[in-house]
Amino acid sequence: MAHVRFGFPFRPAAAVTALSAGLVLLAGCGGDGSGKAGAAEKADKQGPVVVATSSWEAALAKAAGAKHVTSIVPASIKHAPDYDLKPSDLTAVADADYVLYASFEPFAGRIKDAAGSKAKAVEVNLDNTPEKTKAEVTKLGKAFGTEKTAAKWNAMFTAEWDSLAKKVKGTWPGGKAPVVASQMFTTWAAKLAGAKVVGTYGPEAVTPAQLSALSAKKPEFVLENENMSTGTVLPGSDAKQLNIVNYPGADLDLLGVYRKAAGQMEKAFSGAGS
Repeated sequence: MAHVRFGFPFRPAAAVTALSAGLVLLAGCGGDGSGKAGAAEKADKQGPVVVATSSWEAALAKAAGAKHVTSIVPASIKHAPDYDLKPSDLTAVADADYVLYASFEPFAGRIKDAAGSKAKAVEVNLDNTPEKTKAEVTKLGKAFGTEKTAAKWNAMFTAEWDSLAKKVKGTWPGGKAPVVASQMFTTWAAKLAGAKVVGTYGPEAVTPAQLSALSAKKPEFVLENENMSTGTVLPGSDAKQLNIVNYPGADLDLLGVYRKAAGQMEKAFSGAGS
């Protein structure tokens, strides 16, 4: 039983010694008391801190196995390159281990400068064709040291792509491949559908000459890029326009982009065949 001296319990020397040893052990686990060792352990468990300019780069990082991923441009912004960087955005970049950006983004230079010498700036090729997507996931997996996770995601993606393609082809109007015109950055959706592409356009606005040429080919559908859309592509045409989204949502689920496009095309093709 402890004795009381000056209002505090008095413990025998042996107990004090044991308590001191315990404190020393705990201090050793916490490094120099600044929390650096604990932070290092946390970083090891979570992997690198990745800051991406948009949800597209962020989704690729997540697919590659990164767990601590944030996006600068809000997912609600349809055209990420139009976003105006804030000072707080650049502060977040400075705290990252990796910074992901695309070359066509006008603020790419400022992003790389903000990354400084601490963060590694990685240029990402944003293209939703399956080959390009898997190549980027593999590249990022090697950079993050998460190759196994990246390979697992790529295998899952391949299976999902094949499954979605089969479902979309099952809704072809009259059992024939639909004839489409596609914005150059949504040709991946045409490939997913197994569609016959009779013409492409963009990324610039369609000129009168292009409008005439595309209309003359009588596409049944137009696969427009929702993230760069300026409205109806072929006014006066019987072609049904589908606005395809390239950028993932706030959940950073890249597969969701393919599922959404597949669902849009299934619905449109089924309606055309009825």
